[in-house]
Amino acid sequence: MNPTQPTILLVEDDPNLRLALRDSLEHQGGYAVQEASTVREAREHLARGAFQLILLDVMLPDGDGYSLCRALREEGVGTPVLMLTARTLEDDVVRGFEAGAQDYLGKPYRLRELLARVGALVRRAGGAAPAKQVRFGGYRMDLDRRKVENPDGASVELTRTEFDLLAFLVKERERVLRRDDILDAVWGRDVVVDPHTVDNFVSSLKKKLGWNSASRFAIQTVRGVGYRMEVEAP
Repeated sequence: MNPTQPTILLVEDDPNLRLALRDSLEHQGGYAVQEASTVREAREHLARGAFQLILLDVMLPDGDGYSLCRALREEGVGTPVLMLTARTLEDDVVRGFEAGAQDYLGKPYRLRELLARVGALVRRAGGAAPAKQVRFGGYRMDLDRRKVENPDGASVELTRTEFDLLAFLVKERERVLRRDDILDAVWGRDVVVDPHTVDNFVSSLKKKLGWNSASRFAIQTVRGVGYRMEVEAP
């Protein structure tokens, strides 16, 4: 195992799915993968070493992913968790985030989407230095000068909060963000703001960016949870 590769713990009891996932993560994603099929095996792996990400199935033979994730958080384990499950009702998704998961992907899933979400979480866990300029869907953001240009090169006038919100959404692209997470990151943990304020700012942001169905990005509403920024590949 290459020590420079990000290491993922894959917790999945279906042997065929686990093998397919491991193959995709190793050969297409370039990750080192360790496997577990039960909560007990997952615990054993976690006791032996650190991981950049845990891919966690919800239904396991000796327990469930919700309980394992919640227990890890209570024990101070901060490894990002991406839950994989066929249970995609709103209550199931919310329960996953309440347990401490960073993202939640329903089965069947698209492989490219899975790899994109895995990559985003691994990069975030790695603490890489943020870029000074970022691009999304033809737009350009200059984080130092706090300027945004549309695909035609025209300046997009944003308020301070709108810029901070956009920067956060772009940084965490392809990841589901709870309203509370957005409020903490953009407004600050000590500021008391109605969570629905996020909805108003997202709506304003879309208008100022001139978003429409032909745009190469989208700020998707995840019902009962929050938002996810999706960006079309260049």
